[in-house]
Amino acid sequence: MNLNNPTTQWRARREQASVLIVVLWIAIGLVSIALYFANAMTFELRASDNRASGLASEQAIEGAARYVATVLSNLATNGAVPEKTEFACEAVALGDAHFWIVGRDPTGAATKDPYFGLIDEGSKLNLNRVNTNVLSYLPTMTLDFAQAITDWRNTNGSLSLNYAQLGYEPKHDAFETLDELRLVDGADVDLLVGDDRNRNGILDANEKNTGSLNEQTAGLFEYVTVYSREPNFHSDGTQLTNVNTSSRLDLQSLLQSFSVVSSDIRAEQIYDSIHGNPPNPCAGILDFYLRCQNAGMTDDDFAKIYNEVTTTAGSFIRGRVNVNTASADVLTALFMGAGVDQNTAQGAAEDLVNYREQHTDNLSSIAWIVTALDKSNQAIQKLKTHDWLTTKSFQFTADIAAVGPFGRGYRRVKFVFDTSEGSPKVIYRQDLSRLGWALGEKARQTFVTMDTK
Repeated sequence: MNLNNPTTQWRARREQASVLIVVLWIAIGLVSIALYFANAMTFELRASDNRASGLASEQAIEGAARYVATVLSNLATNGAVPEKTEFACEAVALGDAHFWIVGRDPTGAATKDPYFGLIDEGSKLNLNRVNTNVLSYLPTMTLDFAQAITDWRNTNGSLSLNYAQLGYEPKHDAFETLDELRLVDGADVDLLVGDDRNRNGILDANEKNTGSLNEQTAGLFEYVTVYSREPNFHSDGTQLTNVNTSSRLDLQSLLQSFSVVSSDIRAEQIYDSIHGNPPNPCAGILDFYLRCQNAGMTDDDFAKIYNEVTTTAGSFIRGRVNVNTASADVLTALFMGAGVDQNTAQGAAEDLVNYREQHTDNLSSIAWIVTALDKSNQAIQKLKTHDWLTTKSFQFTADIAAVGPFGRGYRRVKFVFDTSEGSPKVIYRQDLSRLGWALGEKARQTFVTMDTK
């Protein structure tokens, strides 16, 4: 065999080249497979890390809920509203996770960063209690929708609204949750949440301002509730003294037990104002205070008996608005619904908000609103014929958001706590994670952007 034959040599070289090419392709394929699996494992690692961070956030939220329950047990006694300075509610570390309690600024001030704290459900109007007139005066509310709300909850239903075309029937019973408003004829996103699409109380960068001012237009969810109720008994289960049904001796004994000045005289005058001829029962606790004032009782003495008396029967009083925490918009709607003209109502609401900000230590009883407005104010005269106001709250929303290690695994859950029967208990829970980031840009820069570098 002639190995030096050029043809043979050329064929051998081609065979060698083919083998090299095949080997290279195999090598490239193996490298590609290795890179593919490495990339897949990287994604799986990230997914596992995110799942672990999500679990950490979820557990942080559960821990935060138990923490809130403890706070309410210790600080929310006798209807008191816990101050945000009394407990931690912003970037609270829990293991490697952190949680926040997203609230609302009671002053109504517009800010770029979220306000953190509990939300007092007693500061809102109860959908199951207020009438159409009160509802219709809320910002962005329409009379048609206010009527549709009351029609939805009425057992008979008086409006001819075509729910059949929506595929369901009207409830004609009490609202059980706030989100039930979505089913009421005429409801839309703009009406219910306004500009605040993620419902965190501020105008985020991705949210548009539809109003004329540099403030967001709030939706109906900011002003209404279905949870507000006040126990008509003491914490030990004993009944409060009903001044409309108590005897003169009972009133006298009550005033004497709390060392009210001139107890006998005060009790007699108050009793006569209620059980005179004809009888004139107290319409509410404000009306009772005004009668005590007319009998010469001081505000300090009235504060002693404020938590001991009631003007109504039943185990619970539903739908009162806490004047210590209600916004100016809620108070204005309440006043106008009682028959106060708009200018007077707005002025009275602003005066009350300003007064309570300047006199935080003088809000223990309903007496302070008379001091702030004067007894002759139209708002006082109209409201004394209703049982609409209180200075106590027993239901609170804890809107808890959390992130896990390195700012990952964001979760958000809203809890509604009820303390009206003693120990706090969760009566409503809703996952709000779908609404997106609710902690503002400052928290994002601190716990997401910087911590992941």
